[in-house]
Amino acid sequence: MAENVGSKVSFFLVGLGIGALVGILFAPKSGEETREYLSQKADEGRDYAQRKARELRERAEDLVERSKQAASRQKDTLSAAVDAGREAYQREKAKAQ
Repeated sequence: MAENVGSKVSFFLVGLGIGALVGILFAPKSGEETREYLSQKADEGRDYAQRKARELRERAEDLVERSKQAASRQKDTLSAAVDAGREAYQREKAKAQ
């Protein structure tokens, strides 16, 4: 059983080495070009993430502002309703006397 596991590991390692060798031989770009490409893509990814974060922050600020406006409108409506109720109470109280 140990021989069977050992041979599987050996085959895996040989396959891994052959795969790495073939990958190096048939790589479309040199190592330097690949590093530059990966660096460029990383920069693009960072820029994209920053842009999206900025957009999300702007949307959040817009939602906060709209929420404040809606709360203010509700407050005004509620204040008007309380004032109207108070006036109606005062009128009815005056009638009762």
